[in-house]
Amino acid sequence: MKLISFKQSIFAVGVLLALGSCDTDEKLEVKGDGVVLESNFYRNETEAYSGLVAAYDKVGKFAGSMETAPLLFLNSASDDFYAGGGNSGDQPGLQVASNYTVSPFNIPPAIWSNYYQGVFRCNVMIQKLPDVPMDATKKARFMAEVKTLRAYYYFDLVRMFKNVPLILAPLAKDEVPDVMQAKPEDVYIQMEKDLNEAIGDLPITIIEGESGRFSRGAATALLGKIYLYDNKKTEAAVEFAKVNGTPGATSSYGYKLMPAFADLWNHINKFNTESIFEIAYSDKSNADWGNFELGNDEGNVASQLMGMRDYSRTATGKAAGLPDYINGWGFMTATTDLATALKTDPRFASTLFDAAAERTAGRITYTDSYNEKGFHFIKYAAVNSDITAANPFLNFSINTYIIRLADTYLMEAEALNGSGARAQALLDAVRARVGLPSVPVSMAAIMNERRLELAGEGHRWYDLVRTGEAAAKLAFKGFTANKNESMPIPYSEFNNTKMVQNTGY
Repeated sequence: MKLISFKQSIFAVGVLLALGSCDTDEKLEVKGDGVVLESNFYRNETEAYSGLVAAYDKVGKFAGSMETAPLLFLNSASDDFYAGGGNSGDQPGLQVASNYTVSPFNIPPAIWSNYYQGVFRCNVMIQKLPDVPMDATKKARFMAEVKTLRAYYYFDLVRMFKNVPLILAPLAKDEVPDVMQAKPEDVYIQMEKDLNEAIGDLPITIIEGESGRFSRGAATALLGKIYLYDNKKTEAAVEFAKVNGTPGATSSYGYKLMPAFADLWNHINKFNTESIFEIAYSDKSNADWGNFELGNDEGNVASQLMGMRDYSRTATGKAAGLPDYINGWGFMTATTDLATALKTDPRFASTLFDAAAERTAGRITYTDSYNEKGFHFIKYAAVNSDITAANPFLNFSINTYIIRLADTYLMEAEALNGSGARAQALLDAVRARVGLPSVPVSMAAIMNERRLELAGEGHRWYDLVRTGEAAAKLAFKGFTANKNESMPIPYSEFNNTKMVQNTGY
């Protein structure tokens, strides 16, 4: 069974992950001669740190792989994007998400297994760490980080698949046949427990060289988000208020909206004041086709996939200063509906590129993607000056946000039931940053703002499902009510367990 690693699982030599900023070359290596058995590991602080790195590793899958990248998969399933690519068979795992032909037999199984590999590594750390001789303060922080990570992995699992096993300790081989799914509410209880236990032992400030690790503010924001999805709005609002502080000002955790929306997508602004939890990607790993899916996905692969096919500027386009985008693979083409919603919004220019208009004007050439509508996603777009690695396709050093302050502003406004002076101030702050006037706060206004502010960042499908709008908004793609609110569990996971498939599949 792929989601379970047995006690005799091994850590291969050379497990690498940059926990620090991508601006440094520091990597962490699990050292050993040949292969290190897990049963002989965790003997000291250095090895515990290696285990912590391994626990963080699967976070990088968010944009660090192809059809198994949640960012790409979730965008494809939303009403904002089509999978795109070269044709209807290009990266089939994304195509089946985009047209709702997804089934247990064609969903990319690694989406599920990557999360459970992360859970397993956290479980091993939680079991082993108490006996490691090391500094007590560091040990408490490591434990807090892996509990936060376990909650992070389970949050995506329960949101995407709903009915998932709740595994809280490493399993022996003879325990696998008894694996069953937990009630979603029990998974939420465990996530909330892990985070409440962890938050106090996490640092308020992440020092230089440790960027990408969980801070107290990031874990608090995650707890607020989990409370919101668990329909515990009062508790969610309390946690978000800690993170957000006074709308528009700097919070006690040091968070503040970036002055300009465009600054968020200038890729040199890593770990900026608006970033709460961000995945660091690097161009230093030199991953190649033979190893990148098995490696640690240090590079942002999504940037390559989302680039326009055969993009080239004409002389007129160069003179006009159009971006020197890379020649990409054409995935994540925007729907006409999203383009229309954003067209008159100040955030359009930093979110979508009107490729059709520029081609008509003679400033660029490019090849249409599958389901091409003329608009391409550019928040994480790479330009040719970003190419520094030997194999640039797999090694772009472009970070991605998991949680940022505008997101938590809008979630707090939602947790306040979309009413009241504070909810109004939170909504106003997001709009004022892009020069938009105040509109009366309401749940509809908040959800509309989330779509425009957070387009393409991986939130839209979840927002539609949890608010009950998915069936209506995604009908044009073939979404079936009472079925597609959760994804099918990969068929390969049912071997030798007591699990049952989600309804409708």
